[in-house]
Amino acid sequence: MNLTTLIKQYFSWSNEGVTIDVFDEKNIYDVYQRVVGILTQYIDIETTVLQAMSYCFYEILDNVLTHSGKEMGTVITHYDPSNHVLSLLVGDDGMGVRASLSENEKYAGISEPEALKMCIKDAITDGKGMGFGLYSTSLLVRDAGLRFEVRSGNHTMLVQDGVESTIESTPWQGTIVYLQLRTNKEINPAEVVANRTNVAEQYNDVFLNDNELKELW
Repeated sequence: MNLTTLIKQYFSWSNEGVTIDVFDEKNIYDVYQRVVGILTQYIDIETTVLQAMSYCFYEILDNVLTHSGKEMGTVITHYDPSNHVLSLLVGDDGMGVRASLSENEKYAGISEPEALKMCIKDAITDGKGMGFGLYSTSLLVRDAGLRFEVRSGNHTMLVQDGVESTIESTPWQGTIVYLQLRTNKEINPAEVVANRTNVAEQYNDVFLNDNELKELW
């Protein structure tokens, strides 16, 4: 995976360095905890955003190991506290969205643009998962997002300013999920996951100590 290309394309505007992590099935949870744990230390980041983001982030990581056909992926993160913007990229050099969805006979023969449009819908899956991770991420972006991209092959599904489009883009073998979030906006994390799981409780149990929990109440 060409990290220089990814950083140039997605983080060239950053005046400060980015954080890069490589993950596989052995360290996926460690990488997840490290990335979210660092963000938790920023007191200006709205807790409800972290509660929802942490769930979506793990789902995106897991998608790489479950659907890409590869054994590892890469995470690039950057937080800009002056503008309250979190930028997060998860990438792999696997089979790509269209090939993955085509493993489900319901989507055999689907085109690349169609696959990218469908992959953020609820319950769309290659049969190896529930098809909820990118859907919940799309709801997170709806509530707190500035930009959301799913890039695979020769196309990118882009959501910006609430407008969704699918465009031709520089070829990428595999899948890139990129999002920018406003971190100073309070949201309802339960709505991000359509009330299917208690993401607030899950985040609080892992990342907040007793004193921090008391401050929430």
